[in-house]
Amino acid sequence: MAKKTVKDLDLKGKKVLVRADFNVPMKDGEITNDNRIQAALPTLEYVLNQGGKAIVFSHLGRIKSDEDKVGLSMQPISERLSELLGKKVTFVAETRGEALENAVSELDNGEILMFENTRFEDADGKKESKNDTELGKYWASLGDVFVNDAFGTAHRSHASNVGIASNVESAAGFLVEKEINFIGGAVDEPKHPFVAILGGAKVSDKIGVIENLISKADKVIIGGGMTYTFYKALGKDIGDSLLEEDKVALAKELMDKAGDKLVLPVDFVVASEFSNDVPTETIEGEIPDGKMALDIGPKSIENFKKELKGAKTVVWNGPMGVFEMSNFAKGTAAVCEILANLDDATTIIGGGDSATAAQDLGYADDFSHISTGGGASLEYLEGKELPGIAVISDK
Repeated sequence: MAKKTVKDLDLKGKKVLVRADFNVPMKDGEITNDNRIQAALPTLEYVLNQGGKAIVFSHLGRIKSDEDKVGLSMQPISERLSELLGKKVTFVAETRGEALENAVSELDNGEILMFENTRFEDADGKKESKNDTELGKYWASLGDVFVNDAFGTAHRSHASNVGIASNVESAAGFLVEKEINFIGGAVDEPKHPFVAILGGAKVSDKIGVIENLISKADKVIIGGGMTYTFYKALGKDIGDSLLEEDKVALAKELMDKAGDKLVLPVDFVVASEFSNDVPTETIEGEIPDGKMALDIGPKSIENFKKELKGAKTVVWNGPMGVFEMSNFAKGTAAVCEILANLDDATTIIGGGDSATAAQDLGYADDFSHISTGGGASLEYLEGKELPGIAVISDK
């Protein structure tokens, strides 16, 4: 890649600022899933093993006022990180000031500290989220080099990524490097046949992705709630299924542009209510009044399987149905299984609900790559430049 990576930096004896993505789910002060912390370990261990002094930081949740800070301290994350690394992580409950500066100056080679939630700075004028110039310079002043390993925020221009990288030599961590290589590689230089699978609720969330991938992919498979806006554009009845009325004309334009590249479901699992506790039936074609489609049906699964046969690159973003309900999870599970069994294919999940589904259904280890950033991966798939990556120092 054209950007510097952590391996391009001389780290011994250096104060190494590491932006991680530790925005983990919490309940009653306890971490309920530490995947994001574990994902950052290779970069942090490399920095420490190279004799760097690691100063690690992240955001957690959203902060608009001082009241919002309750329950969003990074301290529990620092304790879990200490357990995973098997070494002490000094925690500083500040985002700036003398206590933080002194703690940084006291670090020895191979030691690590974490400072407080970067979004605590948002309680006073959104200094973090609006990339306050002074804050970015201040945080940059705490270190000698900067390693960005937080792909989940790469599509945002914040003080803790763009602000710091604008003021000090910077590089991508192993996690960000992997995202660039997999998602960037899939979009820019895919092995063909290249198939994109796009699901989820809304066409509006995926317009840019569909438009970008129509020109690059051999097939674009559509599933999930946005299917019914496309069906409406074909003049078909969709019953009470999810519809973005204001996007029907756009869906028609996309279908006209894509031609036979765009593949829609042909049958659906329907119910009379948005509930897992009501009777279901499978319907082919149009959906009658009083029914809503909540998953794709078996014929659609077989069609998708045929389209995916022989694919060498597959990017998947968005579930095929309401996978949180067991009666409507079969389509998403089937896509997981199909992709898990493809021969000699690079399979990429673009974060978000599809990543959650793959993990919940036990297929996470069967994919080439699962993105750590839903919003960032979507924008990358659109072909947009991500500010958090663009600002990293070039090789």
